[in-house]
Amino acid sequence: MPTVETVVTETINISSLYPSHMNEDIVMGFSQLGSESDWRLANTASIVESAKEAGITLLLENAEQSQQAQFSAIRSFIEKQVDVIAIAPVVQTGWENILQEIKEAGIPVVIIDRSVNVEDTSLYVTFIGSDFYEEGIKAGKYALDKMRNKPGGIRIAELEGTVGSTPSIDRGRGFRDVIQERDDMEIIMSQPADFTIEGGKKVMEQFLQEAGEQPPQLLFAHNDDMAIGAIQAIEEFGLEPGKDIIIISVDGTRQAFEMMIEGKINAVIECNPLQGSLLMQAAREIMGGRTLPKRIIPPEDIFTQEYAHLEIDHRKY
Repeated sequence: MPTVETVVTETINISSLYPSHMNEDIVMGFSQLGSESDWRLANTASIVESAKEAGITLLLENAEQSQQAQFSAIRSFIEKQVDVIAIAPVVQTGWENILQEIKEAGIPVVIIDRSVNVEDTSLYVTFIGSDFYEEGIKAGKYALDKMRNKPGGIRIAELEGTVGSTPSIDRGRGFRDVIQERDDMEIIMSQPADFTIEGGKKVMEQFLQEAGEQPPQLLFAHNDDMAIGAIQAIEEFGLEPGKDIIIISVDGTRQAFEMMIEGKINAVIECNPLQGSLLMQAAREIMGGRTLPKRIIPPEDIFTQEYAHLEIDHRKY
């Protein structure tokens, strides 16, 4: 069983809500939000592989960034009377009605990766996912440390993720809360790039064209894929990523570690996609009528270019 950090703000007595059938086969319906990045592909693979290892039948539907597609998939899971529904939500709002439908059907829900913003938290059993705000905090602290000896007027560019998504909102908020300690650090440009390489390159090209002779000195990308796209744009613009523009990213993919070893990315804040075993364990606990914490956080770290070569062989994605 993987080591996890749990934050117990509330616990749910499963046995009072859902029937226990620990020894029966479990069928899980999983609504994945998309396949927009290497991180997402690793997340899906982890869940598929863990379901096989746990002997849980997995019905997987990929919404490809559409909340309406997620609603349709969830309603199909209800019709099939699955035992557990797991949801990785595209955005954090707009979930009350569909979650109420699931509750009325008597099916427990696990939210994974991204959170949902609902007043009634009894609509789901637990949330398994990273602390995105803390990831932003880590990125901000690295930025302060890296730029501590730079003269004033630090220009920062930010590549945001999907509009309205929990990681984009919380990473940006955590980063800003830290860098405000220094009055001369300013985010001069910030725009969504949809967590994709293509989006990162396109938006970074726009940033560089708009900045002209005063390009940003630091880039905070909300995921590795956008950072990799931005690196392509920076090099085509005639600048050196990692030196002319300090780059901080989030995820921890093997490709990002390769970029750190090459000196093109300065730091990566880890966001662990290998959440499958935690999800299957939660499903077993729910079906066994056991109590779960309301929040489960996988262990994560921050890696810098100086030590990337020591870690790259441990990357599983």
